[in-house]
Amino acid sequence: MTTTTQTWIITGASRGFGRALAESALAAGDRVVAAVRRPESVTDLQAQYPDHCHVAAFDARDTTAAPDLVRDTLRRFGRLDVLVNNAGRAVVGAVEEVSDAQLRELMDLHLFGPAALVRAALPAMRARGTGTIVQMSSQGGRMSFPGVSTYSASKFALEGWSEALAGEVAPFGIRVMIVEPSRFRTDFNAADVLEFTAASEPYRDMLADVRADMAGANGRQEGDPARAAEIIVSLAHGPEVPLRLPLGREAVERISAVYRRGLDEVERWAETARSADFEGVPASVRPI
Repeated sequence: MTTTTQTWIITGASRGFGRALAESALAAGDRVVAAVRRPESVTDLQAQYPDHCHVAAFDARDTTAAPDLVRDTLRRFGRLDVLVNNAGRAVVGAVEEVSDAQLRELMDLHLFGPAALVRAALPAMRARGTGTIVQMSSQGGRMSFPGVSTYSASKFALEGWSEALAGEVAPFGIRVMIVEPSRFRTDFNAADVLEFTAASEPYRDMLADVRADMAGANGRQEGDPARAAEIIVSLAHGPEVPLRLPLGREAVERISAVYRRGLDEVERWAETARSADFEGVPASVRPI
């Protein structure tokens, strides 16, 4: 782990993973721009680290605000080393129960907002030939199940976008790490954060257990946000980051099972799939 002081932008730093990351980075001697909708929620951090913590009013869904946030960070601290797209929440409900507005709002929060912030940050990172982009996804970004289609759709989109990004920016010395946590003791499942659609008759019984499980998890999650933050900060200071980092025992086990099931299904239907090609045509040759 290097001892170089790094400058971070962390969205959604008022609580949960964002707050834990800000605390861990500041404790490591780094500088943090805490980008939050409610600046008063992190004034204690600014008071504790007056020279290293700056609080910026920022709505992660506002793509027009991203360039100003990056410019202000560069003016204040002279560099940007780590960008963490962390702000997020979930909507629980069947596909037929979720409105277009709810689906678009999560796409704005989990895809379009992060994309705008990454685009704003890349020129400064490319100029220095270094930088780390941390995309806070979820085990729900690699798997899905009834009731979480909206959340998983937005996280699947973020992961696909970020995987392509990683290949594009690697030649410039910029790293991308997609973090896929299982359940951690954040406010993700809190009543004022987690949104439930109105239960409709066709899906009421089918999703009853999912709704109860999501609503009842707050305060009982097995994951420790402080420990997770220490791992992420350590990796950001280290020589290598994984493209994908499942966090928590459940994430490792569930994501591993998804990969195995997916491979089994591909192999089961492989001959049928191959039969769709023209006969005698050479296989494609791709640049990557």
